[in-house]
Amino acid sequence: MSTQTDLINRLESGYSLPALSVIAIRLVELASDEDCSVNDLVSLIEKDPSLAVRLLKIANSAFFRTAEPATTLKQGVIRIGFQQLRIMALSLSLRDTFPMGKVGGFDYERFWRASLYRALMAKSLAEQAGTCNPEEAFVAGLTLGVGFLIFFDMFIKDAGEEIDRELDSLEKLLAWEEKKFGVNHRQIGAAALRYWKFPDSIIECQAGYAHHPRHSLVSTICELARVISMSMFGRSKDFHDIFRDAKEWFGLGEDTVNGAILSVFEEVEVIAEGLKVEMNKEKDLLGLMEKANRALSGISEKISMMQFQRDRVASPSFATIKEERGSQDVVAYTLQAVAHEIRNPLITVAGFARKLSTALDPESRVGKYAQIILQEAQRIEEALNQMKA
Repeated sequence: MSTQTDLINRLESGYSLPALSVIAIRLVELASDEDCSVNDLVSLIEKDPSLAVRLLKIANSAFFRTAEPATTLKQGVIRIGFQQLRIMALSLSLRDTFPMGKVGGFDYERFWRASLYRALMAKSLAEQAGTCNPEEAFVAGLTLGVGFLIFFDMFIKDAGEEIDRELDSLEKLLAWEEKKFGVNHRQIGAAALRYWKFPDSIIECQAGYAHHPRHSLVSTICELARVISMSMFGRSKDFHDIFRDAKEWFGLGEDTVNGAILSVFEEVEVIAEGLKVEMNKEKDLLGLMEKANRALSGISEKISMMQFQRDRVASPSFATIKEERGSQDVVAYTLQAVAHEIRNPLITVAGFARKLSTALDPESRVGKYAQIILQEAQRIEEALNQMKA
């Protein structure tokens, strides 16, 4: 038996894995029992006051989009549903199992913030695409990186190891992990989720890090949510890539993606409170808007380059028209190509700013910033139209 297989088998038997809440595990078993009643679940949840309060908060959050508040645990359980209660309780317990703050160079708070944004994006995309259960997509997104927590604890924290910061993609990171330690964090994640009795559809997402037709819909939604979340808050991708990926993978238009992003920011604070994750929505939204603003700056630089190239070509005289014409044709073609390259990102940023400006309080800090970005996008669009004239 290989070292990798042996390690996975040991992990699936519980070796080195943290124990989840006894109440949560029992809740999973009850929610899977066809003879279990709502009252049975309520009686169990009442034994964990913290879990009871947090589940009731989530049942009344924008996550479920209901007008009437659930005032009792029984109403909350009915609203959430047995299956979703099961995986949500597991998620809450999972979050409580690991520390917060910075430990051994690892920022757990940042990890859970990123996981929450990915989870909410997965849920929102599932709602928009109508391809899978949104709540299931949420849990799949939330648990997608859990294997790294265990991987870090097993191989990095106390061994003086450091992760190569040049590994700017998931594929590179997984390859580095396997080469150095014989196993990657996604394999560990699958083993852990299996041990904790998560549903197979969520466990399968651990293997779905490459976009491929054979992957399940939940897995594909999860991967797209991961890519979009990285594009939103990371530095590795351009702002326009968020919308391009959504279009190529699911045929989702810009309005749909903008709606999904806004939905994420509408829900994030309530869900963060339930999961005990510190969240600064305004700061994160401003960060995303700053990324959009940087995209506009890049477009503006290209506009300036186009103007410079056009101005360099003087109007030819009658004597030199034959010699100059070829040069002008090349420049005209170049200008058209650059204009086309600029047009789509510009429309994307303008659409995003327009959506934000109508959804946010115009007197708020983020609302005012959205107006500034929209005005700049409109100015650049006018300049581009003049260049094409």
